[in-house]
Amino acid sequence: MAIITISREMGSGGSIIARALADKLGYTLVDGDAILAVAEQYGLSEDRVEKADEKPPAFVESLDKRLEIDMHRIQQIILEYALKGNVLIYGRGGQDILSGIESVLTTRIIAPFELRVERWAEREWLDPDLSRILVRKSDQQRAGFIKYYFDRDWNDPYHYDLIINTQKLSESMAVDLICQGLKEKNLSDCRASSQKRLAELILKKKIEIAILKSPEIQGYHLQVEIENDTIVLTGHIHSAGERKTIRAILSELAHDLVVDDQLKIFAYHLNPNEV
Repeated sequence: MAIITISREMGSGGSIIARALADKLGYTLVDGDAILAVAEQYGLSEDRVEKADEKPPAFVESLDKRLEIDMHRIQQIILEYALKGNVLIYGRGGQDILSGIESVLTTRIIAPFELRVERWAEREWLDPDLSRILVRKSDQQRAGFIKYYFDRDWNDPYHYDLIINTQKLSESMAVDLICQGLKEKNLSDCRASSQKRLAELILKKKIEIAILKSPEIQGYHLQVEIENDTIVLTGHIHSAGERKTIRAILSELAHDLVVDDQLKIFAYHLNPNEV
């Protein structure tokens, strides 16, 4: 069956729908708890997951690099869950992490702002004014997260196959609508090719993490893509030494793939007096 991603606004009922849908289908629900359950295997502590998960960067260079690595690790976790099949990815930019995977049904759960404020206040026993602040902050934070890491508008409807407004539609109706969407033949016809692409994306993520972690590579101004068993490197590096380090990483992680190295060397020296 298809992979499902659910993007949601706070107070829209997304969490209720996701749990009910996963239970009905027998899917693994990949949410914050599922990520924490395996985080240690990927070198992530609970605190580091909390700081990186669904949050935009801090724009402090040393902190940003660590957060960038942690975000890539979280994305690797999501991709490896997806490879197992029968999963529901809840939030975390799932529709963007799995972009290009044809067997994914991307959904979004929304509701009017004031209704979401009211629901959140009732659910958490909050003062309505505080609820309004929290819902607005959540919207801004999640929109910033999607914009920074995936360069798109969180609210752009063209990135979702199905958008459900829970102002009038119940959670159970939302579950039924998504289940109906899963019956689309196009989703099941491309499962084999999707599995291959997922494996490529996992390998890409491992390469990106290794490059980011390397102390011998200053800055991250290159892009890694895997196409037809070929690793394509584009962008720029700062020295021949960096190229050698990158090729060593590729040799270790993907020695059986062809490398199309289009990297350009752009060496520069920063004058401390100009900082």
